[in-house]
Amino acid sequence: MTTYNKLVRDHIPKIIESSGKKFSTRILSEEEYITELKNKSFEELEEYCNAGTRDEALEELADLLEIMHAFAKSHGATLEEVERIRLKKAEERGGFEEKIFLMEVED
Repeated sequence: MTTYNKLVRDHIPKIIESSGKKFSTRILSEEEYITELKNKSFEELEEYCNAGTRDEALEELADLLEIMHAFAKSHGATLEEVERIRLKKAEERGGFEEKIFLMEVED
């Protein structure tokens, strides 16, 4: 039996069950959930960084976006609220479109 010990999407148990395999799961506490969401975000970011094609990259970005939805919800917010904050910060500080790489600042 393969051990995973990681947060999975809600339909994964049904998918495993439909394949005839046996498995075990448990429901996380809120504290564990946030920790595992953080772990999952690093896993998905690494998969994005290792993506070899545009399609693979977009798949991983979709996974990261799903995690962003879950993070927002865990804080009692929506992604729309997060987006409003993002837009405000972009207006005040800019985005990353100009590809500026800061090398040093004189003290």
